[in-house]
Amino acid sequence: MLYEDEAVVALDKPAGLLAVPAAVPGPRKPSAWSLLTAQLGRKKQRAYTVHRIDRFTSGVLLFAKTERDRDGLVRQFLEHTPVRVYLGVIRGRLEDKSGTLVHYFRRQGMHQELCNEKDPGAARAELNYFVEKALRGATLVRVSLVTGLQNQIRAQFAATGHPVIGDRKYRAEESAERRIERVALHAAHLEFTHPRSGRQISIDCPPPSDLKSLIKGLSYPVPPPRAGKTSRPG
Repeated sequence: MLYEDEAVVALDKPAGLLAVPAAVPGPRKPSAWSLLTAQLGRKKQRAYTVHRIDRFTSGVLLFAKTERDRDGLVRQFLEHTPVRVYLGVIRGRLEDKSGTLVHYFRRQGMHQELCNEKDPGAARAELNYFVEKALRGATLVRVSLVTGLQNQIRAQFAATGHPVIGDRKYRAEESAERRIERVALHAAHLEFTHPRSGRQISIDCPPPSDLKSLIKGLSYPVPPPRAGKTSRPG
């Protein structure tokens, strides 16, 4: 747990763990919601889903403890007022140090399909990015969501020709990636208004070891210090 009080709980979800149970037939796989529900149940409390992050994305995931608190938080997410910041490693180098991406997508099953603004069912996707570090054949970016579509960051960067490393869903060639076994994306920061007190709650979540290892492996070697000139004794 990253944060907990009488109304909300914020978890550091590991990559690979579902945020909520999958709506598919058969035995249910563990999820952040089911594990939290079991833990809170021992205190006669409940967990209510506020938002989701992708299964293969790590980082901050928020739950409420009552329906009333959940409803207040969900309204914030629908209005896009929470600050949601991600760290991601994308293929290639971006021309600009910072910028805004705007696309339109139509959801096809579990996939976001790029479409025209006027297409039926088109949804607007917008994000802001800042280049944190240039890497070898890649870029570490800090992304702030303006909207909140499913798979948004992954779909938008793939649409620009700079897919998130390890994201085989939007770029099949990423299945050959061996330095990380999942999507190189991490929910690093979440800021929202507390549903009861009205205070601003700010939660940070450091990147996990696999993402740090990828960044280190793609970083340029530090050049050795330049040798200083020596003077001959007088």
